[in-house]
Amino acid sequence: MSWMYRGKEIFKPLNTGWIDENAACVREWVANIFFYRKGDTTIMVDAGYNYDRLAEKMGWLGIDPKSIHHILITHQDTDHVGAVEADSPGLFRNAKLYIGEIENRYLIGEARRRVIYHLYKLPQVTICNEKQLLHDGEVFDIDGVRIECFLVPGHTWGHMVYLIDDKYLFTGDTLWFGADGGYSFISSLAEDNKLAVQSLAELERKLRARGLHPYFITGHTGWTDNFAFAFAHKDKRCSPFKKRVHDPSAPYDAYDESGDTEENAKSGFLKGVGR
Repeated sequence: MSWMYRGKEIFKPLNTGWIDENAACVREWVANIFFYRKGDTTIMVDAGYNYDRLAEKMGWLGIDPKSIHHILITHQDTDHVGAVEADSPGLFRNAKLYIGEIENRYLIGEARRRVIYHLYKLPQVTICNEKQLLHDGEVFDIDGVRIECFLVPGHTWGHMVYLIDDKYLFTGDTLWFGADGGYSFISSLAEDNKLAVQSLAELERKLRARGLHPYFITGHTGWTDNFAFAFAHKDKRCSPFKKRVHDPSAPYDAYDESGDTEENAKSGFLKGVGR
């Protein structure tokens, strides 16, 4: 599959490392999963692919998979839940999952995920972990960590974005960062592109109304603390088949992990974009 995206500048994942003292990520090919650490608690955000180097790379960060008791799931695509699927090695079999009630309808068979402009139905994902179902606007606490849920549908029907401690916004597959700013995520993978664009505008409105300026941390294109950059093109979609502003920092083949090393993971904080 990687050949399809070579030279397209679509996927620009962070390498494994720390964004700052609290937020870290592991790279899994073209995707990132994230960890938020506060005191003795580490919360995982998304579960990536069914990826055989996950435990190894978590070790680079000093995080033991057995310490993960809580995982926030933005949406149920297999590059975001792979490590908790029933056929995974079970690194997190005892972790509690937090997922939107609407998104959970995929997992119980009430909805089917469609991609490539609705041409293909994806197989139903099976997960056996305990789940807590969440709703738009819900606020809850995990060991002193404040988590607020924002429903941002479009990519999937129940895609949830998580604001942690009013500072870190984990956006999953709602935002795509190009060289010139943020767009609605990849159009060919959306359930409803029009809804995705509308949802981004509503998310921006809510954040502005409260004077919030968080770190925007995406699933595939890095992070920024530049609010204007994050929403620069919120009314437009990232199309994998149309020309975009050239991004000289984008890898030719985002599936090539040769630069993702333990040495680099320990060599300083990961740089943001649009700064």
